[in-house]
Amino acid sequence: MGGKETRSVTATPNVAISGAAKHFDVAIVGAGIVGLAHALAAARRGKRVVVIDRDAQANGASIRNFGFITVTGQQAGACWERAMRTRDVWDEVAAAAGIQVAHAGLVVATRRTEATRVIETFAATDMGRDCRLLTPAEAREIVPNLRHDQLDGALFSPHERRVESRTAIAKLAAWLAQAHGVTFLRSTHVRHVDPPRLETTAGTIYADATVVCAGDEFRTLFPERIAAYGLTRCKLQMLRLAPARGMPRPTLGAAVMTDLSLVRYLGYAELPEAAALKARLVHEQAAHLDNGIHLIAVQSADGSLVVGDSHHYGETPDPFGSMAVDQLILDEFDVVLDMPGYAPVETWTGIYASAADRLMLVDRPTDAVRIVIVTSGTGASTGFAIAEEVIGEIFDGPARVAS
Repeated sequence: MGGKETRSVTATPNVAISGAAKHFDVAIVGAGIVGLAHALAAARRGKRVVVIDRDAQANGASIRNFGFITVTGQQAGACWERAMRTRDVWDEVAAAAGIQVAHAGLVVATRRTEATRVIETFAATDMGRDCRLLTPAEAREIVPNLRHDQLDGALFSPHERRVESRTAIAKLAAWLAQAHGVTFLRSTHVRHVDPPRLETTAGTIYADATVVCAGDEFRTLFPERIAAYGLTRCKLQMLRLAPARGMPRPTLGAAVMTDLSLVRYLGYAELPEAAALKARLVHEQAAHLDNGIHLIAVQSADGSLVVGDSHHYGETPDPFGSMAVDQLILDEFDVVLDMPGYAPVETWTGIYASAADRLMLVDRPTDAVRIVIVTSGTGASTGFAIAEEVIGEIFDGPARVAS
């Protein structure tokens, strides 16, 4: 990742615990964004919290993404409401945890009249009430590098936030430890959960309640229960673009999406008007659809851009990135944004849990245990709200979190 901001890491120290100190109110298994969200929700209730993670630092889906808290376009109902609440929590904790919000808002730039009809319909829904339809000229006031000859219309949403996920997750964990007294056990594997005992490679931990937030790790804890949901994995490809030396570093002004996003994000795609757009895209951009590609472009503090992404599904996705897929992403970027001199300086893949029939799940092996998996790649966008619901159910009952 380019720039000092993306290379600095705030470490969360491991804490040696023994004797009576090994008893907690809540144990969280997994220190990705969903696990940290549950730690925050429990700590805000004054609970003694331990977070246990097998890795020395966050290394999975939580740092291999856009750092983009996406509200507009999330599925109507619970998902959109959770995204709004999660955005609010990010606003509450970002400054306290030393997390920079690189930019806010989203511009969906449309090139086809069918796409413009989708955003016009969306703007008239309850979810679009704070969004604005823009003319091409107005859209370029926010994102000056949009290609004027490709724009048919645009939608602006004020709701979104962009953080640098590679540093934000570490800073959030460090703040939870320092400000809320959350204990972290890193490089520690949880072998078995039998409340109130957790058998780990660091010894036995006791906790009145346990929340398992293991992401796409389906076979370590409660594998038979997770298997019942028929989950798979999604592999994505992403790139970081930076300008050549001496080239200008323009400011996006907001995150950017395009027509392809309108047939992928359910808040748009479930509108009747999206069918005509999908039919046209099948004819004009079949390769993009076949590879699950839609464009998101966000900017980092150093001026570089994070751009993606693609979606390929399988029980065990291969670890190899395809240059052809990267080029399809770049083709969509170039047709919408005029940013000469920007070229890839990093590429990577990410893996997250996926399900065809749900966006997240909460499973209840016992009254004291919850398994929480976000199955739609929306952990950063909905995780804080999900965590508040799950922790509330554990300690307040008897409401059950909808999944």
